[in-house]
Amino acid sequence: MPVKKIGESGEFETIGLPLYSDAVPAGFPSPATDYCERQLDLNELCVKKPAATYFVRAQGDSMIGAGIFPGDVIVVDRSIEAAHGDIVIVAFNGELTIKRLETKPFSRLVPMNNQYDPVDIPEDSDLEIFGVATNVIHSLR
Repeated sequence: MPVKKIGESGEFETIGLPLYSDAVPAGFPSPATDYCERQLDLNELCVKKPAATYFVRAQGDSMIGAGIFPGDVIVVDRSIEAAHGDIVIVAFNGELTIKRLETKPFSRLVPMNNQYDPVDIPEDSDLEIFGVATNVIHSLR
């Protein structure tokens, strides 16, 4: 399969992996059954519109409160219109960043780490939204 570049659209290859019907408790462990409910394709789970979806890797710690850690892969959908509270990929004054978008009572980009200050977005600023983050993939190892 050819490598997709950031922002490149196209169809994704279907890769079915087993999805077991039993949920795994996060508390006391219990034995899992061997019953596989169906095949689950991660594209089906994470990608709703392949032609409008791209992946980007997070850098820095400004979004750790949203569960986005350095090195995580973020699934971004360019077809979703950004709304108040969405986590967005934006170019603001020439710099690419990921932040939570607030539109009320005024527009600003909010990091999800209290060590960083929100950034007000003046009406005449250079802001371009490159998509809404829909999923985060991070390794536990």
